[in-house]
Amino acid sequence: MFKTTEITSDKVTSDNPIHQRLVFPYEECAKYINGHVLEVGCGFGRGIDILGSHCESYTAIDKNKKLIEWLSNRYQDFTFIAQNIPPFSSIADNTYDFVVSFQVIEHIKNDELFVKEIQRVLKPGGKAILTTPNIKLSLTRNPWHIREYTAEELTKLMKKYFSEVDMKGVHGNDKVMRYYERNKKAVQKIAKWDIFNLQYNLPRQVLQVPYDLMNRVNRNKLQKQNDSLVVDINFDDYYVSDRPAESLDLFCVVTK
Repeated sequence: MFKTTEITSDKVTSDNPIHQRLVFPYEECAKYINGHVLEVGCGFGRGIDILGSHCESYTAIDKNKKLIEWLSNRYQDFTFIAQNIPPFSSIADNTYDFVVSFQVIEHIKNDELFVKEIQRVLKPGGKAILTTPNIKLSLTRNPWHIREYTAEELTKLMKKYFSEVDMKGVHGNDKVMRYYERNKKAVQKIAKWDIFNLQYNLPRQVLQVPYDLMNRVNRNKLQKQNDSLVVDINFDDYYVSDRPAESLDLFCVVTK
């Protein structure tokens, strides 16, 4: 129902390395979240079961009304809000102990308002945890993303609204990096045919469908070449370190 290479699915085997990479922040945050938690951009609810079992209340906000309706029926003990964001106009100031938002800010046109709104809805002393791709390790332009960040760029943005910014990174072990290198070589083979550099010169909306098709073909090919590597990667093959510049994803923790 909600399966593209951008969203990824636990039902599509070739998506597994990326799916596990996206599960990891939920498992990591579950170690220390508590109280009232807001997830901004929950998607199809990849981590709801993980977060919901570690907090007093869970609320999610997402622009996709069909997803929100589906999740509301599935998780009747939690609160779901369908709304284009930012702003978070239906949420009062100083409401949540934790705000989490994973792989979302790169899709937001007004990223400064997005961060400002996260700060607004957090209680004093509350924390927000965000992840987003590290542009330095991105293999190609992702036309679904409005922008990607370096660690320095995201830190600068966060410091406009938060006094405490702890920038870390999500890394992978040897197994993960073997997959990354295989993927990198495959993408480079495809990119060499882009002699006019269309991936950067065409509007991103024009590139979304061909990008998704080629990404799916590439993931399927990687699975056929080494199925055991693809299926054996798990969320605990990823970890957080203090080297964000070298990471796959930036892992940012801020305190109001």
